[in-house]
Amino acid sequence: MISYLYLKYLHMGCVALSGAGFLLRGVWMLTDSPCLQQRAVRVLPHLIDTILLGSAIAMAVVSAQYPFAVNWLTAKLVGLLIYIGCGTMALKRARSKAQRAVFLVAALGAFAYIVSVALARSPLGFFAWLAEAASATLPAAA
Repeated sequence: MISYLYLKYLHMGCVALSGAGFLLRGVWMLTDSPCLQQRAVRVLPHLIDTILLGSAIAMAVVSAQYPFAVNWLTAKLVGLLIYIGCGTMALKRARSKAQRAVFLVAALGAFAYIVSVALARSPLGFFAWLAEAASATLPAAA
């Protein structure tokens, strides 16, 4: 049986490759680079994302933690759907470069949110520090 730790490292590696690849393709799209037409550039992201999704599902099964049962996993799933939607608009569907740039930034924000949720294991993700900072500065109730 595959260990959870192995799946986690596989997943984290694919997250890094997927995010870096998406950013690179976004830059290439904005600069009209011919690199986008290379076969590997068109195929590799699908392979990496398939392994990424497969490792996520395997970790959920091994740990018995599932979206809609664990709130931070639900937040990651919602973030993933936003990331996919914005990413599709950024790389393929938006009509102008300006629109593509806006969707690229939105997709990268969604990606950062997903990673922050995973690190914090909180649906607040990087917003958790705001809640902590706010609660630390509030005077205690008398």
